Amino acid sequence: MRKAFAALAVLLTIVVIAEFFFAASGGFSSASKHEAAYRLHHALGYVTFLLPVAMAIVAASARLPRRLIWMSVLVVGLTSVQVAIAKLAIAIRDSGVGQLVSGLHAVNGLVMLAVVVMIVHRARAVAAEWRQTDNPQTSKMI
Repeated sequence: MRKAFAALAVLLTIVVIAEFFFAASGGFSSASKHEAAYRLHHALGYVTFLLPVAMAIVAASARLPRRLIWMSVLVVGLTSVQVAIAKLAIAIRDSGVGQLVSGLHAVNGLVMLAVVVMIVHRARAVAAEWRQTDNPQTSKMI
């Protein structure tokens, strides 16, 4: 289960990076409709929300440190904030404030990426520690 959690964390990192890619692709798109340009970014947002939910469940069932569980839940919360920021930015799109709110969407995305990278590092450290202490083959080699 620890390896599964670490694999999910790496997958989430890839998904969050893809979110940046699709957001930039939508921003520089010549699509006629604003919503159509961001379709992939929007669709991947569901994965960005559901994957850390699964990670929290896996972490809890594997009895991983609480910090990893709560960091996974934090990503769910930050994803919810992303949706709220996006809705607000679209609602006030034509004002100067709308552009500033759109900028907060990007900043929150960077915070999400930082948290996800921290999860990956901690998950790998926990997996490495487990291999050294609980693996009988490793114990014999030492």
